[in-house]
Formats: sequence, structure tokens, C-alpha cells
Amino acid sequence: MSFWLAKRRTVQATDTIQRFDPRFWMVDFPRPAMASVVTTAPDTLRVDAVFQKANDLIGLIWESEDRWDHPLLAYDTNRDYARLTLSFRWRSNGVLPLDAVNGPTLTIEGRDAAGNPRGWYLRLWNYAAGTPTDAVITLPFSALAGGFILPGEADPVYPSDIDRMFISLVAPGYAATSTTPFASAITGWAELSAMRCSGHKPMLTIGDVMVPPHGLSMATGYDDGYNQTPARLLRSVRGLGYRGSINHYVGMSHFFPLAPDGAGGFVVDPALPAFNPAAERWHQAFLSGAKAMGYTVILSQSFELLAQHCPAAWQQRAADGSPARTGWSPPSALLSPASTAATAWLRKVAVRLVGLLTEAGLPVRYQVGEPWWWVTADRKICLYDDATKAALGGNPVAIPDLGATLTATQKALLDAAGALLASATAGLTAAVRAAAGSAPCETLLLAFLPTVLDPATPEARRANLPTGWASPAFDVLQLEDYDWLTAGFEARRTRGRAEAEARLGYPRAHQHYLSGFVLNAADAEAMWPRIDAAASEAQALGVAETFIWALPQVARDGFTRLPGATAGSTNEEDIMQPFDDVHFPIAIGRSATVTPEFSTNVTITASGFERRNSLWADARLRFDVGPGVRSEAELGELLTFFRARRGQARGFRLRDPSDFSSNGMTGLPTALDQTIGTGDGARARFPLVKVYGEGTDAQKRRITRPRAESVVVSIDGVSVANWTLDALGEIVFADAPAAGKIVRAGFLFDVPVRFGEDRLDISGAAFAAGEAPSVPLIELREDA
Repeated sequence: MSFWLAKRRTVQATDTIQRFDPRFWMVDFPRPAMASVVTTAPDTLRVDAVFQKANDLIGLIWESEDRWDHPLLAYDTNRDYARLTLSFRWRSNGVLPLDAVNGPTLTIEGRDAAGNPRGWYLRLWNYAAGTPTDAVITLPFSALAGGFILPGEADPVYPSDIDRMFISLVAPGYAATSTTPFASAITGWAELSAMRCSGHKPMLTIGDVMVPPHGLSMATGYDDGYNQTPARLLRSVRGLGYRGSINHYVGMSHFFPLAPDGAGGFVVDPALPAFNPAAERWHQAFLSGAKAMGYTVILSQSFELLAQHCPAAWQQRAADGSPARTGWSPPSALLSPASTAATAWLRKVAVRLVGLLTEAGLPVRYQVGEPWWWVTADRKICLYDDATKAALGGNPVAIPDLGATLTATQKALLDAAGALLASATAGLTAAVRAAAGSAPCETLLLAFLPTVLDPATPEARRANLPTGWASPAFDVLQLEDYDWLTAGFEARRTRGRAEAEARLGYPRAHQHYLSGFVLNAADAEAMWPRIDAAASEAQALGVAETFIWALPQVARDGFTRLPGATAGSTNEEDIMQPFDDVHFPIAIGRSATVTPEFSTNVTITASGFERRNSLWADARLRFDVGPGVRSEAELGELLTFFRARRGQARGFRLRDPSDFSSNGMTGLPTALDQTIGTGDGARARFPLVKVYGEGTDAQKRRITRPRAESVVVSIDGVSVANWTLDALGEIVFADAPAAGKIVRAGFLFDVPVRFGEDRLDISGAAFAAGEAPSVPLIELREDA
């Protein structure tokens, strides 16, 4: 495998940073408030805040343990702040000032000297010099005390065991127990500049790896990274070897402004700007930082919106009126492609995405992400909202079960729904191209194949992979299949790509592939090998770009892609070596010598007993084919072949005269010869093997160079033809064999070998006198 899952930093490169480096502060807050933190200088950070109701509180956070970065890039944990001083200049506007009763407060969470969990609340005004909105704040940790009035209410901080600290920001009019919404959102900001850390251990060691570029690109999302600085995320992307493009999903929950809905909640208001001020500033910093690092950015927009903020009239609905809901928590809603209000808002957002890209000096790359008509778990399609019903004739036929056999009328309805969806996305791309004007502009479509090509709902593609998307409707088709990928449905993946290509007609040079993701950390060991292999597979298929989805899971699980290795390779021994798929030109017959060898470590104890450890699971063959050379003409062929292989440099095929068949040693192959696996309903790849011996003592040999024309395959004893022969002797089925079905194969095969030396010693006189030259060959290990 061409990756590893790093658990911690060991011998990798490190650097040092000042404690409280602005890049590593974060924000957090309860909905519906919003905030972001960006770095504006090496010693400066800025928080932009959006308050929606009276009790909204936003926290600017520093954590002693880096829980967010990749293990090879994280800063070291240090909870001891004793004899340390942090100072900075504070400036703010639109938030309660430093001297207010509920003004900025530093909350410190940790333990007291006895190890008991404790929290302290420090009024920053007690440590400030200046005005309530422009002051220098100095925090000597060994002399800090909580309490509103000092020294009368002093609560001394224990500085040697601190987990995290955060500065709280609230709006003017703050009331801790009131959920009353403001008439319109209140915006504010705070800036910490000239940040200095001095005293005892003011520096932290931090990982500083720079993985060489490996040809993959990275996918990110604002809903996952909103709490971190753009500089922190971009540092990770670059440090982990991702280059070229960043595919960035603007999200479905954090970027938009909100308005009170009159019932205690908040909804998207199309009269407001496309982005709230906090998200706007974050994306400006993200895009300018990406540009400075040499990346282009694909901004992705979907038809998905957090349900609690989605206007009811915009939502897709099933025939019974229930709204479409995803399985996320909290759930999101799906916007109706027929809703004029919803699609107008989507176009407004798309135009602002164009503006953000052009303002950053980046080319316009805009993705419509996973647009579809939602299908519920019980296979009901959600195309019965009022706007869609009106667009489909007013009273469209019901489809109670999308997986059932459908009538011609029901199929026609799905075709019409697909045309509606294609029209909505065409409106988006037209708005993007118009906004881009003469600037370079690329439009992309992301299709999630496990949903749009689900075998359980075979007619869903009419609505969710409409022919209106066929090339050249978009410049690039992006495909992802992670549900199939992580579940091991290999045949579905292969067929799904073929069906999407056939239906939409985008050549590989106009395709991207997104490989991932791992939802739960407990599944990392099982799923990352598949994700990595799929990424390598996509590269080999010739798609224009391959992305890993997504950065939060990469960081959480320590996924580290290595350059230069083949799919499935974890070490240098498994890197693909040059191999010429040609046969040794001389029929060596039985004159050649064949030597199978194992490697066994034998230790003799002081009492004469032996301890034997078998180091190889499979024998390696050695040949001397010199005795098979019988004429001057064959000698000439040998010399020509040797030079073409550059001595030992390049491998080739050799027929072992004593063992070249799955049937015994030299028999005619049958489809029942060798058991190569048992079906599980998902697995489609079965490597060819030959077994020597029986039972637990049997030795299994991987066959990587079968004679393609000789291979025959059976499932439960019945010959089948729904398979292809892939590289290195793998049978790939078009449909995965059902669970419990025995897969067998028969074949003739060659041995992959190389010359044993970089020189051939041949004497013409000795050859003429009947003395055979020595031509050693050594078997190659090709199976991972």
C-alpha cells in the first residue's frame, strides 16, 4: 500500500512556534450565531462575529493539546503555563467592550493543584491598559486570578495544568437567559495583534513534515473547517503533499446569513447577501492563501441546506408531503430544482462564488455538487413539493416505490424530473459563466454514483443522472463512489463508472475522481487501504485530477500518502519495477535446471536442539537456462534478448518446463482446478493462486503472469464468462459472486524472472565444443 496511517510523530522533521501562534486559535459557538478567525499578520488574528439573538456567545479558543492537525504536523502538548506571560493589543468593535459587565472574559479550564477539575473566569479589563476598545492586555499566568473585582474577589489560577482557554465575545444587548432574536443580525469583530509569549518555555515544538508531491489533490469543506484558520488548513494541505487543486465545498450550514422566521427560529432570507460577514472574510483569506501557495480552488455548491434554516416552500417532498431529509445530525433538506425562489438564491450564491475567486486572482472553477431528487430509505422519490408538481403538470403520477417495476407513465415522470434538474443546473452554470465574463471559467458536476445508480432503484438515473448533463453541458464530470468503495463493492464501482461514462459521454481527460471518506475513526484501518487503492486506480485510468475526500478525516486518522509507489504498496520492496511482458525467446526444454528455494532461519541451542523459523511463505525459483541453448542462432537470440533487458534491469516471462499449469504440473487446465476464493456479494477481484499440498500444510503460490488465452473460471462448478483478467493475474467479475459461492479457475502460467547477473560469459570455442554457458535467472516477487 502506498500510504501509512501515522499515529504520532517519531523521527520526522520538526520546527518551533511561539505559544499562542495566531494560526492555531479557533472559534466555536452555538447556532444560530456565526464566527470565523483568520490571521492577518504573523502576530495577528481577527475574529468576525455574527450575533442573531440576545444570548449568543462566541468563543475564541486556544487548546493545550492539538486535536485538529495531522499527527505529523501537530504541535506538542504542554499544559504547564507557569511563569509564562502572554501579551497582545486588543481592538474591537460591535461586541461588548472590555469594561462592560459581560465584556470579554477569559475562561481557563484545567485542574487545581490537587488534580481536581476547575474553571476560572478572568475579566480581561482587569489586565488591560488603554481604552475599552483599544488596549494592551498582559496575562502573567502565575499571577492570574479570576473574579470580577480584584483583589476583593480574587480566585487565583493554578497555571500548571490547563487544558484550554477561551475569550468570550457577546453583542451589545446581551442577556444570558434571553433567546429573543435581534431584529437583524449584529456583526462585530475583535483583533489580537502584537501577540507575544515570554517567560518559561514560550515555544512549542511542532511537526514540520513536507511530504513530496504524490499527484493527488485535496478536498475540504467549510462546514468542517469553519472553526479553524484558513492558514492552518492550507499548511496541512501543502505539508501532506497535495498539490494542484483544492476542491472546497462551501457547505450547507455555516456560510449564509439568517433572518428570524417569526416563530423562534431563523431561516435563509434571499434578500440578504449571499454570505454572512464571518464566512465572507474566512473565504477571502482561504482563497488568497491558496493563491499564494500556487493552488487553484474549485468552489462547490450543492442543493442541500440545513433543514432548520431552510424555508419550507423550498424543500423537496415525498408524495405524502414529508420533507426530504438526509441522515446527518442535525439533518439537512434538499432544495427543489423547480422552486423559483430556491434556484434564484442558488444562482445568487454562485455569482458571489465567482466574485470571491476573481477577487483573489484565481480562475473561476465552479462545481455543482451532488444535485439530485432525494430518495428516502423506503425508496420514495421526493418530487412532490408544490413547485415541482406544478412544473410536472399539477398532478403527477405517484411512485410509491422507486425500486418496483414502473409503468411507462411513471418512467416518463422521472424523465421529466431529470429535465427539470438539468434545467436548474444549467441555470446555475449560465449565471456563473455570465458573472465570469472574459475570465477563465470551468464548470464541474459532481455525481454520487451509489445513489444515482443504485441497483435497488434502477430507474432513478432517469431523474438523477439526466441526459441533459451529457457533455458538453459541463466542462468536467466529477465522480465519487465512497459508499461502494468502503463497503468493498468492486463490481458496482467498475460498472457504475462505465454507465456514467456511457450515459454522459465525458472522456477521462475531462473527469475527476473523489476518493474517500472514512466517517468513523474506528473504520480507518479497514477503509483507508481501499481509498488509497481507488485513488491510484483513478490515476491509472487517466482522469484529469484525483482528490482525497476529505481533510478532516486525513488529519484525524493520520493518512499519509507516499509518492512513487503503486496502489497497495507500503514499502520500497513493493514498488513496481520495470517488466517487459515478453517471453524468453528460447524453448529451454528439460535441459535447463530449476531450483526452488526457501529461506529458513535455523538456530541450534546449547543442548543441540534446533529452532527453525521459515522466513518465506512461498518458494522462490532459480533457473539456469544455459543448457537449453543448442545452436549458434539461439546463442545470438540470447545475446540480443540479454542486451534488450539491460542485464538484470528488466523482468520478463519464462515457461518453467516442469510446472506451468493449474492442473497438476503440466496438464490441460479446467475451470475446476484451483479454488481462488469465496464470494461475499461485494468482492469482485480474485487473484489467481496455485496450491501445493493439502490442508493446513498447503503452500499457496500467487500466479501473476498467467497465459491470458488459457484462463477459465467457474462459480460453484459452473463455467462463467462475466469476468476480465486484470493486471498481475486478478480475475475481475462484472457482478460480484454471491455470498458463499466457490470461485475456481484453471490456467497456464509463466514465471516472472530477471537475469541473475549483469554479464554473460560465453566462449565461442567452448560452445562449439559442446560446453553449455551458464545463464542464471531469478524469479521476481510481484504480489503485494
